[in-house]
Amino acid sequence: MDLGLFIPAVPELFVNLSQRFGLLLAGGFAIMTLAPFERMDMGRQRPVWTTVAVTILFGLFGILGTYTGNYVFHSYANLRAIGVITAGLFGGPAVGIGAGLIAGGHRYLIDVGGFSAVPCALATFLEGTAAGLVARRFPGQSLDWGVAMALGMAGETVHMGLVLALSRPFDEAVDLVGLIGAPMIVINAMGAAIFVKALRLQRTLRDQRDSSEARRILSIASQTVPHLRAGLTALSARATAGIILAETGVAAVAVTDATTILAHVGAGEDHHQAGQPWRTRGTRLAFESGTALFLRDPGSIGCSKPDCALREAIIVPLRKGAAIRGCLKIYGTKDRPLTQPLFELAKGLADLFSTQLELEDIGITNQLLAHAEIRRLQAQINPHFLFNSLNTIASFCRTAPAQARELLLDLARYMRRNLDSSRGLVRLSEEMEQVRSYLSIEQARFGERIRSEIDLEDGCGDWLVPPLLIQPLVENSVRHGLQGREEGGRVRVAARRENGHLRVEVEDDGLGMAPEVVGVILSPATVESMSEGIGARNSNQRLVQLFGPQYGLCIDSAPGRGSRISFLVPPASGSRPAVSVSP
Repeated sequence: MDLGLFIPAVPELFVNLSQRFGLLLAGGFAIMTLAPFERMDMGRQRPVWTTVAVTILFGLFGILGTYTGNYVFHSYANLRAIGVITAGLFGGPAVGIGAGLIAGGHRYLIDVGGFSAVPCALATFLEGTAAGLVARRFPGQSLDWGVAMALGMAGETVHMGLVLALSRPFDEAVDLVGLIGAPMIVINAMGAAIFVKALRLQRTLRDQRDSSEARRILSIASQTVPHLRAGLTALSARATAGIILAETGVAAVAVTDATTILAHVGAGEDHHQAGQPWRTRGTRLAFESGTALFLRDPGSIGCSKPDCALREAIIVPLRKGAAIRGCLKIYGTKDRPLTQPLFELAKGLADLFSTQLELEDIGITNQLLAHAEIRRLQAQINPHFLFNSLNTIASFCRTAPAQARELLLDLARYMRRNLDSSRGLVRLSEEMEQVRSYLSIEQARFGERIRSEIDLEDGCGDWLVPPLLIQPLVENSVRHGLQGREEGGRVRVAARRENGHLRVEVEDDGLGMAPEVVGVILSPATVESMSEGIGARNSNQRLVQLFGPQYGLCIDSAPGRGSRISFLVPPASGSRPAVSVSP
């Protein structure tokens, strides 16, 4: 029997394989931290070329595992199983099978017809395939070190069994397995476990980094979105640039429109001044090409001032629909260089800002729709109310001329405010004057059947509210709640501060409403009818359009026990409290 030129003892094989595994692990782990391998996960959609690249990489690991072993009995005490088992667990069946074919095919080709070429190549293929199938069947445990160790031990045990079954002469196969079996089973099993554990650690660190970046983006977004609601202006740009500078710690941040620097904070603001035209070729290139740029030297930035401290720049276009409206620029200096993660951060922020600029148009559209609703409501209210009011005043002209005069003044005040109610927001005190004028006329019509109470908390009169909002609710209470009762009833209007908002309530002790009527009022898609609270429905829709769905009407009513309608109005400032409120 040819024992070869050198046959190491079993303990020496353990030491040699352990040392070479350390080198294999260090090199493999370093490569796996690079793109595209860092972003490849089981269960995640990935490009075909990424799968092919990872398969080739692990196949090369398997080949390297052959050469990191010892040549024994015309065979190899090797570490191939580490690469192919990790390939299957990391990348699934396609990667495991591919890596097994590459590493196993190489093992066969370097020793065609040799002593153990066929069983070794077959075992390598089976190990990669088995690992891939396990990863598909148990994706949540694919990078578990215990699973990797079990596959390594089982795979190498099968490997030794195939050597005994397929290698001839049999006595040499027995001697070979006796010498290399234990070291290969133990080292490959432990190596696969350690390699998988390292990959799991690398993925955990990546997820933590991504989580940190996501929190930073959300923090910047939450602070800048209120400023961008007004569009891309010098004021909003300055506030946005200052927030990004404070959150990222870069050297400078700038925001431009299509021709002008809207804001520049940080290094270089002595000559990159707001209100001036662009100073850099890089900005023009990014704007004209519509692509994000990472410029890594002053020459690429193209600042006209020779001693400008800005040495690197990230320039990302800001879009509004299909049009480019400006650029977000992040600058680095010699002391504060830029990084690839900052480039990704800037692109993410630009997408968020572009979305916010598009939402500006939607907000304007909603305001126009809300004003159109006011005009439509005026057209419905004026003829109806005017006809009844004039009849009431006419009945007082002979019997109570002084009261008729007061009613005419009330009607004039009511109509004047009604005609002027299409402007933006009005003070609550003005809206309540409208309500008082309406109630004065209705009480003149119905006498003691209509009783009213207005309760305003001190200091609420200056709160800004949408016009023609409360009076329709009061009118619904009078027409549908109190007029149907022979004895009439009471309507109460109250307003107070609550958690930074204004709460308004309109309550009556009239007939109440059935649940289906409440549903009609609160539904945005129901067909309107003159008998089911059109005023209340308009009020609800305008609140939702102006402030969001959380600010719609809250109605508590049931037949025979009256109604209470309430709603919240946020403060009329540039930023709204970031809290969830329910009327």
